[in-house]
Amino acid sequence: MFFRVAFAAALLLAAPSSWARQKAAVQPHNVLIFVADGLRADSVTPKDAPTLWKLAHEGVRFSNPHSLYPTITTVNATAIATGHHVGDTGNFGNQLYAGFVSPEAGGEVPFLENDAILGEMNDHFGGNYLKEDSLLAAVRAAGLQTAALGKVGAAAIQDVTVRDGGSTIVIDDSVGTPGSLPVAPQIAAAMKAAGIPSTAPKASVPNNEQEKYLLDIATKIVLPRFKAGKKPFVMVFWSRDPDGSQHAQKDSLGKLTPGINGPGSKAGIKDADDTLTGLLAGLKTQGLDTTTDVFVTADHGFSTIDKHSRTSAAARYATPDRIKSPQTTAAAPLLLPQGFVAVDLADALKLPLFDPNTQKPVDIAAGEHPSFGNGYIGMDAKNPDVIVASNGGSDELWLPGDNATDLVRTIARILSEEDYVSGIFVNDDLGEVPGTLPLSAIDLKGAARTPQPSMVVNFRSELIPGCKPELLCAAEAADTSLVTGQGMHGSFSRADTKNFMAAVGPDFKARFADPAPASNADIAPTLERIIGLKITPKGRLTGRVLSEALPKGKPVTVTTGWISSPPAANGMKTVLNYQQVGGTRYFDAAGYPGRTAGLVVH
Repeated sequence: MFFRVAFAAALLLAAPSSWARQKAAVQPHNVLIFVADGLRADSVTPKDAPTLWKLAHEGVRFSNPHSLYPTITTVNATAIATGHHVGDTGNFGNQLYAGFVSPEAGGEVPFLENDAILGEMNDHFGGNYLKEDSLLAAVRAAGLQTAALGKVGAAAIQDVTVRDGGSTIVIDDSVGTPGSLPVAPQIAAAMKAAGIPSTAPKASVPNNEQEKYLLDIATKIVLPRFKAGKKPFVMVFWSRDPDGSQHAQKDSLGKLTPGINGPGSKAGIKDADDTLTGLLAGLKTQGLDTTTDVFVTADHGFSTIDKHSRTSAAARYATPDRIKSPQTTAAAPLLLPQGFVAVDLADALKLPLFDPNTQKPVDIAAGEHPSFGNGYIGMDAKNPDVIVASNGGSDELWLPGDNATDLVRTIARILSEEDYVSGIFVNDDLGEVPGTLPLSAIDLKGAARTPQPSMVVNFRSELIPGCKPELLCAAEAADTSLVTGQGMHGSFSRADTKNFMAAVGPDFKARFADPAPASNADIAPTLERIIGLKITPKGRLTGRVLSEALPKGKPVTVTTGWISSPPAANGMKTVLNYQQVGGTRYFDAAGYPGRTAGLVVH
């Protein structure tokens, strides 16, 4: 058994009440959900993001916000869309083991930020790979108007079963390219008449041109159409910035400072802020500003990459002057190559490694590594013992063989000895494994249709000395092609789980700082309440209504606690910090003590 210690912190924070929408014949207000991809709560300042700052301080500022773990885009896109945690949606990462060969991906480990791949996922998993109905789908079924614009994959996930371009208007930044979703003829004609090209500009750093293109579609085509339709609407706009700029900035290549706090990243924050400014102006131009609720969120936080390791065989193999003697212990840390988990496990298990994206063997002794970080490990590439999917600050593993119960313990021992690991989670079906916590402890075990991971591995994170505020100053190991000094997310540090969340409008309190925990899974249930919908869940891992943020919201009790695993043979323990409101848990941070930024050990 894992040990649990919970201590009540009866805070008078406002929460679930008997408040309910009046059933009178009153049309609901419109809703705009704006997602600033990768926006950290503490990076929103009056100087760097004046519109975001003003919105948060005029409406509701969620001062205790949470991204769902793994802190990855499509994971949280599904939470925003459905109001369910990952164990129900089955979207365990941007890359995951699908259990079938995706023709578009060329293998069984697809990258989900792709419209064609999302269609294949639906086809394979009963028409809706998420299983759960989304907010936009429910709004559309109720006869209201819907749209999703922005980042490819994340936009389509908001109403993932609709692929005609018309029922819900879905226009992402891949529009006009092969495999993208179609644009309804009337929308395409309106774009042409407005002088808007049929193909989106390519992403850039900062992403100004592409954001302006999508903003023009939203304000010149979609909002006027919605006004003319004379029905309430729900529109999601997903900004690729500041995520893209924080990933790709070159302000400190090879160094941790300024990391993702330099001018390149700040330009991405400004781009997102300018886009929101344009959307709000568009609402006002159409006379919709006073009848629209605006909910702003970020899918995850962010950290600076630190790829140093003293223990990784992959780092030693990838260093040219050590190829002839790969077992040499480095006096100084070396750099982790992409796919280091797959390489290190293949090396320790003494099994061949194959690249599932190229279908070719990987010669680890020659310093080769998988092209996208993913790996098949075993004697037969068609029947691997271990499948690795890389996702930045975390990796997921599937053990499809009959020996999974024994193999999981071996792998847990191997990984617990790597200095880049900070916490391991194991599928409940494989039994208790010392040093690890079960997937159910973090809501990764639920009603999902997709194959559930056997293990999830969290990577090390730490605070960068001399940098303030602390949660803007975390560095993490990351399974990525990006380098030390650039940006990544995906870990269980508080820097990655602390996203930005705020709301303003006729159905929200004004000038209210909400100290209760909130997460991306709470957005859909809250908006359901506001709109007057009732979506029947298939699974049980749902978010809650943020009723303390609504007019007449009443106080609620928040409890805080922690869970610790029994120690592994080397003493390593996975510790989880959480908060709880009613039956809903919020996960702050998890990992090995001393190796996860923001983890509190009691």
